Amino acid sequence: MTIKVAVLGAKGRMGQTTVEAINGASDLELVATLDIGDSLDLLVTSGAQVVVDFTHPDSVMGNVEFAINHGVSVVVGTTGFNTEKLATVVTWLNSNPGVGALIAPNFGMGAVLMMQFAAQASKYFESVEIIELHHPNKADAPSGTASRTAELITDARNSVNKSDMPDATSSGLEGARGAKVGDVPIHSLRLRGLVAHQEVILGDLGETLTIRHDSIDRTGFMPGVLLGIRKVIATPGLTFGLEHFLDLK
Repeated sequence: MTIKVAVLGAKGRMGQTTVEAINGASDLELVATLDIGDSLDLLVTSGAQVVVDFTHPDSVMGNVEFAINHGVSVVVGTTGFNTEKLATVVTWLNSNPGVGALIAPNFGMGAVLMMQFAAQASKYFESVEIIELHHPNKADAPSGTASRTAELITDARNSVNKSDMPDATSSGLEGARGAKVGDVPIHSLRLRGLVAHQEVILGDLGETLTIRHDSIDRTGFMPGVLLGIRKVIATPGLTFGLEHFLDLK
């Protein structure tokens, strides 16, 4: 069965790469490409079954609401989702049974594995911090990947009743110790020449462990995007994180 796919944000760097990947897949048909100024009605008239959204945090919620309410499943790579926004998406999905939504902080297979490995490792180390490094055009900080990693680590540490991480800092410049998501400090770098990179540094008495993922080119995200398109159409409701479409047992 061929899946009919539309791309939102098709003129952006991730959108262009997604368009190329869909055109190269024999089981997918690109039926619409939309960008700023284009009518979302094209999602309906094109017959799209799945729409991939790589737009902007300011516009993504309106795009997702329109798609879901018109029976189109969504694969979302746009970041900026918090608990409140996810709950809103669930409300829309509850009113449209049969529609699926995959919201993924990262589509890189290596990045997904990095998050899972870091969460597991955090159960065995006293402390953990995250450094995420991106290009200066990125709109959000910390990145969605870093925030999701911190959430997974916090849950993993809570599951084994880990003690609070030691930190004797009593004075310093605001932000010097990063921004905390859950229990984990995150430090965000924005530099020309970077694409998307993340280090999770774990420490304990006498040793450290660093788990790092580097996205060298945006094509590295495409296997995950294509997997999301193929899976979401048969997975009603909200799926948060690509790991749920992988066999990680």
